[in-house]
Amino acid sequence: MKPNGQRPRILICGPIAKAGIEQVILMLEKHADVDAKSGLSQETLLNCIGNYEAIIVNRAAKIGADVIKRAERLRVIGQTGARLDNIDVVAAKERDIKVINCPGVNTRTIAEHTLALLLELAYRLPQAELSIKEGRWKREKLIGPGLTGKTVGIIGFGRVGRQVAIRARAFGMRVLVNQPRPTPELNLESHVEPVDLTELLKEADFVTLHVPANPETDRLISLDQLALMKPTAYLINTARKSVIDEAGLLEALNKGVISGAAMDVFTQEPNINIDLIRHKQVVVAPHIATSAKDNRIAAAITVAKQVIDIIKDADRPIENPLSLRVVPTDRVLPHENVDSRRVNKLAARLEADGILSNPPIVIETGDHYVVLDGATRTTALKQLNYPHTIVQIVSPENEVSLHTWFHAIRQIEPGKLIKILDDLPEISMLESSPSKILDEMFEYGGLCYLHTVENRVFLVQVAQEASHIQALNKLTEPYITASRVERTLNNSISGLRAEYPDLAALVVFQEHTVEQVLQIAQAGRVLPAGITRFVIPGRVLRLKANLDYLRSDKSLAEKNEWLRQLVVDKFSSREVRYYQEPVYLLDE
Repeated sequence: MKPNGQRPRILICGPIAKAGIEQVILMLEKHADVDAKSGLSQETLLNCIGNYEAIIVNRAAKIGADVIKRAERLRVIGQTGARLDNIDVVAAKERDIKVINCPGVNTRTIAEHTLALLLELAYRLPQAELSIKEGRWKREKLIGPGLTGKTVGIIGFGRVGRQVAIRARAFGMRVLVNQPRPTPELNLESHVEPVDLTELLKEADFVTLHVPANPETDRLISLDQLALMKPTAYLINTARKSVIDEAGLLEALNKGVISGAAMDVFTQEPNINIDLIRHKQVVVAPHIATSAKDNRIAAAITVAKQVIDIIKDADRPIENPLSLRVVPTDRVLPHENVDSRRVNKLAARLEADGILSNPPIVIETGDHYVVLDGATRTTALKQLNYPHTIVQIVSPENEVSLHTWFHAIRQIEPGKLIKILDDLPEISMLESSPSKILDEMFEYGGLCYLHTVENRVFLVQVAQEASHIQALNKLTEPYITASRVERTLNNSISGLRAEYPDLAALVVFQEHTVEQVLQIAQAGRVLPAGITRFVIPGRVLRLKANLDYLRSDKSLAEKNEWLRQLVVDKFSSREVRYYQEPVYLLDE
């Protein structure tokens, strides 16, 4: 409620699906008067914007400095999408107007649209439909290549690329992936083959683009690249209009260099190349990959909730564009043990630098936050008595996956290691063989197995009087203290010996699930350090947040507003880079 007792006013000026607009209006009307006016001219918007405390727009609306100058009462601009290039964020900041958005809302929609185009190409559906509507029944000329057993090449492996890979695998396709900077996340991805761009273009039956628009990707695919593709191959673009040289593509199609293409974005929209879109081997759509009705509804509702928070001056944290949040440090729970030496070293560096660069990754569970990655950082901040910390919140449904690290144990005699472990009362060790150990792990529910460089193999089981988690921690503690331990995804003892000449043994653990890890943390227990390896797309790095502000006596709401503005400033000054791999880099 405004000081004079009048309700705030909110303007919705952007098309939202009917079901979505009804939900959004019902939500907003509990707190404000709402006007929904689609298709406003810029002149009309300029004349009426001064009457509103909040405005919700999509990318079609241009909220420039001229509009913001007239917005005497405006407190928040809500964008029902990820990009903010239609809003003058700098001008909004100068007027202390908050800008909020919905990053990542269209990921699955774009992936599904890509597969729809791929299916159209694979089964020549547009040609088949046109043929039968024109009275022709020539089935033999309309037989497509299909998908099963074919190879799809994905250029760019961010959130959309990962979702395309999942769906392509469901069709029985081989998946090749190219991105300029390979990452552990890509290397961990099962059934995905990282290759260079040339190899991908030569081998793929379908090439699909999922890269951002930047100088590196400008005209990434031109006639020279198309010439590398099979004459039976197809190209699909649902990414950015600048990544394809349309003239080169048209020439390639006319000369039979490739068999066809499917496009949802074009160099000039809506004044697109007529020769290209009318080509008989081209499938086109009018830039609708992000336009699924459910996604639009979800985005509008998400933005509406944030607008409500702001106009109510709610104490609870305002949503951050990158899912970052300031939270009480004592509510952050690690799921794994930490090395006190590493904690002390990091705490000293944090105090010296005065910045938090990489926020811990957490899942929100009730009133607490379970750390997936960043337990050492969290513990260091607790040790330094910081009342609040910054975390990045993800959800189990948000493409989070979990892998298991194995422990390569170095710089200890194998016999001494076996003696240390055999003396532990919480476990029992049964000697086995390399050929039998996996079957025995499954049959007897082994905790893990130990494979020494002398090719001795031991099944490690939980003793009757011990719990699973207790046994895991008691197992790892002594060899972490007595040796040097490397985390690895390689379970080949011969391969590891080549990498580590001083290798003593390899410990191979059972796989855990995300749900199990959350249950363990919520019960107040922890796994040993260095077993879980979470793969988290869209993680934020190089935030470089000022620790003095986190340590200050400002309220939690004030700190969250400071954090939100920090991220918005980086967006507005183009300091945010989203790479093909799922990583954000926030540079000062």
